[in-house]
This record gives sequence, C-alpha cells and structure tokens, in this order.
Amino acid sequence: MIRTDSAEPVPTRALVVFMDGQDIWWLRLLRPGFRHVLVALHTAGHWLIVNPLAHVTRVDLVTDRPGLDLAAWFRDQGHTVVETRTRVPPLREAPWSPMTCVEVVKRLLGLHARWTLTPHALYRRLAAPDEAARFLRTGSGQSQKKFDGERAVRH
Repeated sequence: MIRTDSAEPVPTRALVVFMDGQDIWWLRLLRPGFRHVLVALHTAGHWLIVNPLAHVTRVDLVTDRPGLDLAAWFRDQGHTVVETRTRVPPLREAPWSPMTCVEVVKRLLGLHARWTLTPHALYRRLAAPDEAARFLRTGSGQSQKKFDGERAVRH
C-alpha cells in the first residue's frame, strides 16, 4: 500500500548491525561476518532494535541514557556496525523481494534497492563513499548541515 498523506517521517539515527550466523545451513554460503543483519532505530529517547530472524522477528526497546553507546556495544560483540539515518522513501511501491533480514532492514531504512540482496551487498551500499551524496539526492528533505554522514566500522 502506498502512503497518500503528505506527512513524511523525520529521518532518524539508525545502526545497521552485520553479524555472522550459521544456525541455518545455507547461511554458510554467505560471506563470513555478513550472514545476518539487524537494525536499531533511535526514537524518542529509546533504541528500537528490530532483529528479523527466519522464524520470528524480535523487537526490543532499549532506553537511551547518558553514556550508552549501542554501536560500541555491538562492536564489542564482534559485529560490524554502519551508523546511518533512515531515508524518506520514494512515494512508490518498493520492489518485490523475498522477506529476508536484508529486505526488512532496507524497508525500515526507507531504502529501495532492488539488487541489494545479501547482508554484504547492503554493507557495501551503506558504506560506499558516495552514499552520503546519494542519501541527500533521494529527497530526504534534510540539509547537508544536518546530515551526520555514515560511518562504517569493521571490527
């Protein structure tokens, strides 16, 4: 369903967390360290962590408090983290794709990227040097001064 109202969601801070995983046999076909992805969205003094698994999607709410560095916590667990922002998606249907962890994260980020199918492909797209410019060109409505840019840290 396409939104028809004019209210656009405000872009918010997001952490995209890439990790290893071998619980399902076919995950071993994917690049080590990039076999699963989850997203943490910052909103109203909380982090909403969405972890789309094969059998269930877990949603956790973590209260933001002074000194909490969720990105550093994920990195300390051995995961790769890309710090980014959500986007205002184009006002059209997202491309059809199987419901995978990558597709759920792309939808939550507001990213329409038909050929971004694996966690590593999503990492490459988000960590690309031109991603900040691409983000600004896609109608996010945010000025360059307000955009923090994206930072990828490989653990």
